[in-house]
Amino acid sequence: MFFLCVFLPLATARAEDAEPLLGVSHEDSKLQLSVRRIGLDWSKTQVQNAEEYQDSPVSALNATSQDYIKGVFDTILEYTENKFKWDNSLFMEYGKTTLKPYNEPATTDENADKILYSSDLSYACWDFSGLKFGPTVRAAYETQFADSTDSPRQNIIRSSAGISLFDHDVVKSLYLTGIHEYDFTYAHQQNSKFGAEFGWRLEYLIREGVKLSADGYYREYFSYSTYVSTDLERDLSIVGRLDTNLFGKFTMGPYVQYRLAKARGAESYGSNLILGVSFNYITNFLL
Repeated sequence: MFFLCVFLPLATARAEDAEPLLGVSHEDSKLQLSVRRIGLDWSKTQVQNAEEYQDSPVSALNATSQDYIKGVFDTILEYTENKFKWDNSLFMEYGKTTLKPYNEPATTDENADKILYSSDLSYACWDFSGLKFGPTVRAAYETQFADSTDSPRQNIIRSSAGISLFDHDVVKSLYLTGIHEYDFTYAHQQNSKFGAEFGWRLEYLIREGVKLSADGYYREYFSYSTYVSTDLERDLSIVGRLDTNLFGKFTMGPYVQYRLAKARGAESYGSNLILGVSFNYITNFLL
């Protein structure tokens, strides 16, 4: 019954001849390409003469030198017509951390490797002072640039349906959906999963040239077609960033990224916390 309530407005909206619901007006069509971010995230810890301070109680003097660099490409093509909004987005990131112990060879680990293409269709049933509300459906494909050390490249097809708030000055997207994933990461262990997802994308203009943004999601999985120990039961991802305009469309500012997840075959939660500085190019194009 829930999915009938979700899909029925989408199936019948174009056939409606009635007046718009609760103040949603018919507006001109708009096609916009938004470069949310083409950026470079960077953090560095440089320790000199660490070998002379290995017995020192001052940890800053005997720490391991670290370099973290991540490239990000995030863009979206937005099409709006009447009550409908159709978004097609592409997000890519790749990052590595290099550790340089004083008496050992340097080692490199991948901290980020993700390619996500998604297509979202939302329908504005109601409009509350610029905050639109209605059903939403989404299809997405998630993969990676390269295989990791211990596992093959991730490959997931994800579909979802639910309700969302969108297109507000602050609340760009806030949604709650049921999700289905077809995971074919492992060639002989294809897996279908069902769960729920809560997600958000928020932006707040502190003052001219200074913007605070946050996005993320929380997923909870309820059922699986087969047992794979690395499949996640819970997955939380949060990213926060402060962008300060440098010149033109270029910005710089601090950022924080946090990932917390629990795998089916693990007894404890795994987490990853990254703090750094982000350099970005951000712009919009009306097509």
